Amino acid sequence: MNLRTSITVIGIAGLLAFLTWGLIEAGDAGIDTGDPVPVQTLPTLPPGGEASLADFKGDWVLLNVWASWCIPCRDESPALEQFESANRGELTVLGVDTRDLSEDAMKFLEQYGINYPQIRDASGGYADDLKTTGVPESFLIDPDGNLTAHYPGPFADVAAIERFAAPAFDQGVAPTGQSQE
Repeated sequence: MNLRTSITVIGIAGLLAFLTWGLIEAGDAGIDTGDPVPVQTLPTLPPGGEASLADFKGDWVLLNVWASWCIPCRDESPALEQFESANRGELTVLGVDTRDLSEDAMKFLEQYGINYPQIRDASGGYADDLKTTGVPESFLIDPDGNLTAHYPGPFADVAAIERFAAPAFDQGVAPTGQSQE
């Protein structure tokens, strides 16, 4: 192996080690299952009100952190809306638009026909409190406000969301069209 190849291999190995360390650190930084999920009162979308995760205490909540500039968020939006519509009244889907402009977020909600409640985290401070590693990212929160499950990344389809939300359904909440056994 010549010097140039050796330097390239060492550089790639160093980069991989750095990325692995970053993933390990990010994994350790998240909220642990069973821990309380942070709450923060934020403006609603559409503008004009305020809301917080605390407003939904007593309900199962699928908290989805997203942004209008996020391509995977666009891809998962139809499935989230379909899931929410089918399970409205049984489980609450709450969107958290983060690090975004209100106008862009509103265009996104209109374009994708999103009707479930939304709060706006313009600064990204709430996403930081949630210890997100990117968008989209989802959290399943039990009626006491504790983390039940975490899903970093986009949902592929409604079935993936149903699998993620299964702990809520196992507690007696059945997705529409499915029976509890």
